[in-house]
Amino acid sequence: MAATLTEPENEAPARGRRRGRWTPYWLLLPGILWLVVFFALPMIYQASTSVQTGSLEEGYKVTWHFATYWDAFQEYWPQFLRSVLYAAAATVLCLVLGYPLAYLIAFRAGRWRNLIMVLVIAPFFTSFLIRTLAWKTILADGGPVVGALDTLHVLDVTNWLGWTAGDRVLATPLAVVCGLTYNFLPFMILPLYTSLERIDGRLHEAAGDLYARPWTTFRKVTFPLSMPGVVSGTLLTFIPASGDYVNAELLGSTDTRMIGNVIQTQFLRVLDYPTAAALSFLLMAAILFMVTFYIRRSGTEDLV
Repeated sequence: MAATLTEPENEAPARGRRRGRWTPYWLLLPGILWLVVFFALPMIYQASTSVQTGSLEEGYKVTWHFATYWDAFQEYWPQFLRSVLYAAAATVLCLVLGYPLAYLIAFRAGRWRNLIMVLVIAPFFTSFLIRTLAWKTILADGGPVVGALDTLHVLDVTNWLGWTAGDRVLATPLAVVCGLTYNFLPFMILPLYTSLERIDGRLHEAAGDLYARPWTTFRKVTFPLSMPGVVSGTLLTFIPASGDYVNAELLGSTDTRMIGNVIQTQFLRVLDYPTAAALSFLLMAAILFMVTFYIRRSGTEDLV
């Protein structure tokens, strides 16, 4: 009789533990379904499109025509290279401009911290398109910005590098890189700020007690501890910048077209869906390779 009374008491907690074991999976189910419907299925569809042959009038059929990848790369490799170069230049500029500002917010802003953070994210209050179109006014021929660059002889250097043409900045690589830098700068600042804010201030005091100069403290303490933010910020900047087409479309010319412009044209104007899909997968593969190599070489797996 005693065994009969104690058995249900032991089974109830066991059933509760079994139900609790499945709770995390039920919570993950909506997110998994979202990824399957809006990410995995479109990827599978695009993968099948990339190996199809035919035309819009006759229809496309899956013929496993993998030569589309090689043909697309052979024809558009300059746009691939240009996209990587523009994205890399914008990422470096974002890091150079964003790190001091993130450092200021984390360690020197004081009561102005919240205001500066609002100013950093203020561009998100307007659309990406409006922000980019604003740069057409900023970099207009004969405007104050172009005049200042000419006075400082900056245009002489950029002309020598092939990034501008004469006294014109619009429709040049410099204009495209400026647009990319401006639009993606917040994606660099926010991870950097988060990483810098986590640094224990006592480490700086300890470095000072050991007679380390400010530059030595930054080089030996601050920057190494902020590497997760550096890696996260550069990835969040480089990945979308390499596939961007709005800045090159509005601020550039036919000579500054990036691979995103080619994909957009193939999808919406030429209507060559297999080539467009193949270019998309080539871009994704190239970015995945570079990102994997970069993360391994960065020496940190702790991303913000």
